[in-house]
Amino acid sequence: MRMDHPDTPTRAIRLHPWGLQVLGCALLWGALAGEVRAQSTTVTSPNAAFSRPEVTGLGGVVPTAPVRLRVWGFEVYDARLWTPVGFRHGSYTQFPFALELQYLRKLEGAAIASRSIDEMRRVGAFSDAQAQSWLAAMRELFPDVRQGERITGINLPGVGAEFWVNGQRVGVVKDPAFARLFFGIWLDERTSEPKMRAQLLQGLQP
Repeated sequence: MRMDHPDTPTRAIRLHPWGLQVLGCALLWGALAGEVRAQSTTVTSPNAAFSRPEVTGLGGVVPTAPVRLRVWGFEVYDARLWTPVGFRHGSYTQFPFALELQYLRKLEGAAIASRSIDEMRRVGAFSDAQAQSWLAAMRELFPDVRQGERITGINLPGVGAEFWVNGQRVGVVKDPAFARLFFGIWLDERTSEPKMRAQLLQGLQP
C-alpha cells in the first residue's frame, strides 16, 4: 500500500476539547461503542444542481439527496453519493464515484480513522498488518473537522481511494482492498447502518 500526498500540506485545525466521546469517531458514527445504534434521515433540502472541485474529474456524476446521521440525538454529518450514469451499487467497486461527508460538529481525525477500521471489519476480514497500515494512512490523511467542513472519498477502480478535505486533495490510499472495505461501510449489505444505506441508494440501480 502506498500513499501519495499533495504538494501543499493540509492546514491543521485546532479544536477545543469536547467531552462527547460518543461523537469522537469516524467518518461514520462518532466514537460510539458498536452496540449503539444511530439514526439517519434524508435531509429535506432540494437536490439542486451544484458541483464540487473534488468530483469534477469524475465527469458527469450526479449527487444523491443528502442523508443525515444522528447519534443519541446529536447530528453528526450529512452524507451523499456522487455517481455516474449506469452506476450499480451491487458492484460499486467497478465504478468511479464519490462519497461526501459534511460534518455537523467537531470530530477528531484520529478517532475518525479508528472508527473507520472498526466499521470496515463488519464488511470483511483483513489482517492486523493491513489494519495497522490503513489506520496509519487514514490518521495522516484525515484532519480534525468542525461544523460545515467535509471529507470526500473517491473510489478509483483497481487503484484505491482518493481523499479530499474541503475541496483540497490530501492523498490516495493505493489499495483496492482498502477502497472496497472503506466504501462498504456505507454501501455493503453488511453495513451497521442499513437504514442509511437504503436512503443513500434510493433510486440507484442494484
